[in-house]
Amino acid sequence: MHVGLNAQLLDFTRTYRSGGISRYIYHLLVALRALDGPEEFTAFVGQLPADPALAPTPRFRLSAVGLPTRRPPVRIFWEQCLQPWALQRAGVDLLHSLAFAQPVLWRGPSVVSFMDLTFLRFPRAFNRANRVYLATMARAAVRRADHLLAISESTRWDLIRLLGAAPDRVTVTYCGADAGFRPLDGAAVATFRARHGLPEGYILYVGTLEPRKNVPRLLEAYALLRRLRGGAPPLVLVGARGWRHHGIDARLAALELDAHVRWLGYLPPAELPLCYNAAGLFVYPSLYEGFGLPPLEALACGTPVVTSNTSSLPEAVGDAALTVNPRDVRALAEAMARVLDDSALRTRLRAAGPRWAARFSWRQTAEQTLGVYRRLRS
Repeated sequence: MHVGLNAQLLDFTRTYRSGGISRYIYHLLVALRALDGPEEFTAFVGQLPADPALAPTPRFRLSAVGLPTRRPPVRIFWEQCLQPWALQRAGVDLLHSLAFAQPVLWRGPSVVSFMDLTFLRFPRAFNRANRVYLATMARAAVRRADHLLAISESTRWDLIRLLGAAPDRVTVTYCGADAGFRPLDGAAVATFRARHGLPEGYILYVGTLEPRKNVPRLLEAYALLRRLRGGAPPLVLVGARGWRHHGIDARLAALELDAHVRWLGYLPPAELPLCYNAAGLFVYPSLYEGFGLPPLEALACGTPVVTSNTSSLPEAVGDAALTVNPRDVRALAEAMARVLDDSALRTRLRAAGPRWAARFSWRQTAEQTLGVYRRLRS
């Protein structure tokens, strides 16, 4: 069986485009490449990345489409008009569309991955054209695809409730924590802190700065935390600026927190484990997630986590983290204070995190995905 994977959203830029969907695509491709079996894989990408983990093998290859598909109109044109021809020319037997949309003209077996349904749950976070396109393609995929993959039970139930997907046509394939996310040597962590001018035990947030990430409420909770305790470690924000992020800057200024909040911006993947290890507390009050990779990665590093009790996040963290209502600023501040002030709680969370995170691996994601391919071809 020759599987074609539409990986146009694989991105290596230092922007929000290299976030959630791109990371899912990257790790799935790397893990599929490493599996044994007779299947062949061709991943169609915008540009060939210089990454040895995606180097070609006798069973795995990348195919650059030769167009600037980072631009949405060009990507849509390739996906809908040129992709069927490219699949036929490559001899593909089954198409896996890795983000929402599959070509209308493809008539072979198909699988479509869904990260989340943000465009339906939080429509105001999208411009109208983008929202309409995503919703239209998602509904078409639910009708036409042979099988759907969801990265959490929460996303699976969103597909069933919001788009009418048949339950037996949706399989959950959780994301994983890469092996690089683990407790690290103290000297390496100290070197990272010194390089970026960071103090010990800071409070950390990692994620794209966009409306559903709830960063303005995080800032409000942090301001309240400082009042409740008479101070708090600095808050460090890591992540690229996404769409409609300007409210974060306004809230930061209004709360007069400039001296206590540091925005590091984008960090390369190799530095993220060090960043988690250097933190005394990781906070992720997102309103909605398809899975929630940053909290899982923080747990894998042994960093205490406070996160939301909504959407998929309880699935990602289990009982290894504190979960609160992300719209309740006081509850969020009090949860942070509990972790900072209770050494026994911190010790318990530090031990529980890596044990919980060990349940999730990208190899398992790839094996479950390959199992779906094989069922469709049997």
